[in-house]
Amino acid sequence: MATLTLGQKQRKFTLMVAKLIEWIYANGYEASFAEAYRPPETAALYAKQGKGVANSLHTSRLAVDLNLFKDGVYLTKSEQYRGPGEYWESLGGSWGGRFRSPDGNHFSLEHNGVR
Repeated sequence: MATLTLGQKQRKFTLMVAKLIEWIYANGYEASFAEAYRPPETAALYAKQGKGVANSLHTSRLAVDLNLFKDGVYLTKSEQYRGPGEYWESLGGSWGGRFRSPDGNHFSLEHNGVR
């Protein structure tokens, strides 16, 4: 399989996010966007503060953080995102709930070894 360009990955990622959002609503949840694009300056600042990495996939438009709701209640624990996270993984994405420091509302597509 040929290696995808960044632009091709971004378009694939957008379609994957659409499928994830459809799955979320079909399974009794609701969602809103927390963070999609992150400017490189913000990523660098977050990394300095220990709240992220400088080469965040948000800066490449290959990551999104979603706020998840069930029965109108905002879900804040990574474990509460397991269903959407496992569905995301079935699409070929990386779910932040599996990270060393779990970040359950983070959904990304690997690029250059970053997930």
